Amino acid sequence: MRPLAKTRGAGFDPRGSIVVVALSQNCHMSHKPALRPDFAVGEAMREVAHAILADARKAIDSPDNSDAVAVHEFRRAMKHWRALLRLLAPFLGDESEGLQAAARDLARDLGGARDLQSALEALQDLEEHDLPLPDRSLKTVRKRINDLRTAGEMNALNADMRLRIAQALADAEVAINRWPIRDLRFHDVAKQLAASYREARDAVPERWSHAGPEALHELRKLVVIHRYQMQVVQPLWKRFTKMWIAEAQKLRERLGEHQDLEVLRALTEPGQPLAFWHSKFDRPIDARKRRLVAAAKKVATRMFVDKPGAFRRRLIVMWKTG
Repeated sequence: MRPLAKTRGAGFDPRGSIVVVALSQNCHMSHKPALRPDFAVGEAMREVAHAILADARKAIDSPDNSDAVAVHEFRRAMKHWRALLRLLAPFLGDESEGLQAAARDLARDLGGARDLQSALEALQDLEEHDLPLPDRSLKTVRKRINDLRTAGEMNALNADMRLRIAQALADAEVAINRWPIRDLRFHDVAKQLAASYREARDAVPERWSHAGPEALHELRKLVVIHRYQMQVVQPLWKRFTKMWIAEAQKLRERLGEHQDLEVLRALTEPGQPLAFWHSKFDRPIDARKRRLVAAAKKVATRMFVDKPGAFRRRLIVMWKTG
């Protein structure tokens, strides 16, 4: 991570960004990059972007990571990266779309093995909730999924893919340095965070029991985006933002577990590797999905109680008192 550019002076500048005498580099480096009233907003966002790409590069380059771990951590970093790009999209112009498309393509091309890992996690979840399969059948099912996952991992993170990732990250680093965000104000960021909140809130089903997998998957994607975007304001009110991000993560997990069950169900359809056990999985999957939907509804009801305008005003107060 590189230190933020130092700022001089104190008080509010004409554009609304707070600038004060800079903290020392060592003091700044002790914090994870995020928005703070003692640093210019645009430069703080630039540092957040560099930190996300550093996480992505570490995921791929770390010798301690297996291919499976590397893919998982890289795809997680790309979700964080794309969430930041969406937050800054109105200020970046066409470049935001190109960077988002590149990140999306990389994550998608690495997603096959991850889907099979999701199926394994769904299988384990069902095992913990009385899946009516004998141990011998469970071992066979697990082995089939594992074999498919291993084959996918071997083909996913090959030399060509590593080269594509390295080039994409290098291009993104160059792009960050030319982003026209020097005059960015916190009010601009708050407006975008509120828009993200509104989009996720609007995706909450009116009748959860009638919500299909596609609608719940779309809600999950929007919650993931909002959850990562909220990290940029975490230092402003640590207790509140920690709680908020935890709630968003909880909702993400419930909806993610629901999606994992859909992935597992697809493997039991006719012509698929687990088709022989379709009748054994169908009812347990439906029962488990109902419980997950009920749990997700409780979290979402708490999380989206405020209207977007109230949410935005809360952010502004956090900034002014931060």
